[in-house]
Amino acid sequence: MISAEAYAKNVFLNCPFDEDFEKIQKAIVFTITDCGFRVRCSLEEDDSGSVRMEKIIRLIEESSLGIHDISRTELDAKNGLPRFNMPFELGLFLGARELGTKRQKQKRCLILDVERYRFQKFLSDIGGQAPKMHANDPEKAIKVVRNWLSSKSDKRIPGAKKMVERFRQFLADLPEICQMNETEPGELTFNEWTDFITAWAEAEEPT
Repeated sequence: MISAEAYAKNVFLNCPFDEDFEKIQKAIVFTITDCGFRVRCSLEEDDSGSVRMEKIIRLIEESSLGIHDISRTELDAKNGLPRFNMPFELGLFLGARELGTKRQKQKRCLILDVERYRFQKFLSDIGGQAPKMHANDPEKAIKVVRNWLSSKSDKRIPGAKKMVERFRQFLADLPEICQMNETEPGELTFNEWTDFITAWAEAEEPT
């Protein structure tokens, strides 16, 4: 079992990990990391022998916080079916909170969608959860995630406007960071992305 301190800092990220969503996903990962929390998601482990469901359940169990983006539930152009992974993982997280141990009942979650009230058409059971909107804008996603995490942190977090500026600066610095590490921005694994953000944030802290 992980420590209480690690549990409090872990944020389970449930969102699409495809090219179309990449800009928002990276903005969210940057914000979580820059706020001093640890992103937990299935991409952190490259283990083809691991059962995906077991991995997700373990990551949820180890995370006190969860960010769930349900904006990508539209019909797939290829097969005409909706994408249920994100609402399903949200359900697992809420179930762990409602039915789990004392520690699990401490869970808190942020639900993101692309526009207000859209969720009522396909996931009306979460009506009391009040999803926040990012309008497919990475910088709006940064502001929403930053504001939510600010009340969960034990340290002062830069304001939303400053966080957006920090994200822009990190992206500007990324090519040089990659060059120093003999890699390319498009080649970064999930763990390398979060490691680079962490190192950059530590270097940017005032002395």
